[in-house]
Amino acid sequence: MDERRTLRVSEAVREELAEIIGFEMDDPRLVDVDVTEVTVSPDSRHATVKVACRGNERRQNQAIAALEHAAGYLRRELAFRLLLRHVPELHFDRDKNPEVES
Repeated sequence: MDERRTLRVSEAVREELAEIIGFEMDDPRLVDVDVTEVTVSPDSRHATVKVACRGNERRQNQAIAALEHAAGYLRRELAFRLLLRHVPELHFDRDKNPEVES
């Protein structure tokens, strides 16, 4: 895939995931979670999603576990919202240096 297209797909996935996680999911472990960056692989089969989690390390681990558990749901929602040939498999990682506005 073209590098510009990869960047556009990454940004579209980031925007949609931020909306789904922030406004549509009712899991209390995801209250203070922000999607900071999404990197889609060139073949668009995998996406690494960096999330900023506020709170102590235990809360952050719970938030990542909740996202991993909801990965199938999130991927299905992306398939409904984005017109992509391949909806990437989602892999979640904590953002070590989040630039979250307070």
